[in-house]
Amino acid sequence: MAGKGNLQDPSCASSTTPYPGAAFMDMNQIDFEIEFYQGILKRHPEYVDALRILGNNLTIKGRFADGLAIDLRLVQLRPRDFLAHYNLACSFSLLRQTEPALAALRRAIELGYRDYRYLSQDRDLENIRHDPRYRQLLLEFELPLLRKTKHRQA
Repeated sequence: MAGKGNLQDPSCASSTTPYPGAAFMDMNQIDFEIEFYQGILKRHPEYVDALRILGNNLTIKGRFADGLAIDLRLVQLRPRDFLAHYNLACSFSLLRQTEPALAALRRAIELGYRDYRYLSQDRDLENIRHDPRYRQLLLEFELPLLRKTKHRQA
C-alpha cells in the first residue's frame, strides 16, 4: 500500500506516489478489489462473502492456484455449501486436475446444486466436460445433458 500521511502535508506522502491513495488509482477495478478483500480477510479471515468475491476475482485474473486456495478455505468453512463445492470443481478444472474436479462437482450435486443450464455452459468446466466421467455423473444424477443449440428463425 501507499505510504502513510495526510493529503494536506505532502512530506507525509509516499515518495513513489503523489498522495497515499494514488497506488489504487493505477490499478484496474479487479486488482483494487483483490487488495481490498485481502485487507478485509486479514482482519476477518472467515468472512465467507469476502472469500467468495476474492476467489472469483483471482480466477478472473487467471490466478487459478490462488483461487483454488480460496475455494479450499470456503469448503472448510462451509462443508455443506453446494456453491462452495461447485466453485472448487471449477478451480480444479481450470488447473486441469480432472479427478478432484469431478469429485468436487459430484459433491456439489449431492448437496443440491441444480443450475444445470449454467453447469452445461460454464467455461471453467471445459477441461472436464469431454471426460466420459462427466457425462456419467450427469446421467447418474439424472441431470439433463444440455447442449448449446442454434435456433433457426423462420
